[in-house]
Amino acid sequence: MEGPDGIERRVARVDAALRPIAEEPVDLSDPDWAEKTRQRPDAMDAAGVRTEAQVVLRSLLTAYADGDDELRASLRGLLARHTAFRWGVRLPAEPTPEGFRLRLLHLSAVDQGSDTRDELLTLRDLCEDARRAGIDLGPLLREVAELSSHEDKYGMGSLRDILLRAAG
Repeated sequence: MEGPDGIERRVARVDAALRPIAEEPVDLSDPDWAEKTRQRPDAMDAAGVRTEAQVVLRSLLTAYADGDDELRASLRGLLARHTAFRWGVRLPAEPTPEGFRLRLLHLSAVDQGSDTRDELLTLRDLCEDARRAGIDLGPLLREVAELSSHEDKYGMGSLRDILLRAAG
């Protein structure tokens, strides 16, 4: 398993490549801004970092799942500092239990990001996809909840509590 320092260096490289795309202004006065945004290439592709970004994200999630509370808190802090990486890097959707587990681990590591509401929408969509794929998401939600932060960052509950509520 790659150490936290190696992961941090690789995350920082991808973050630097994605930052200009993440910070590109959007002209909200343009009536077609939403459609233009949807038609833009994926940020990882535009920056030419898709393979590297997804490899480092998988390494980060493996360390997150296998690490102790201190390491997980450190990795959550890493994603809080590298906001372009957090914004632009995603794993491909894999309609398998392990694919959903990885996406839940990613949600846990992001730890509500900048806005809990966005993460709640992500979780809702993730759960809907899992149900359509016939995956019993409850055990996966509970497993990842146990690894998640107890901090109520924005007054909507901790990510651990949010995942446990979703598990039913």
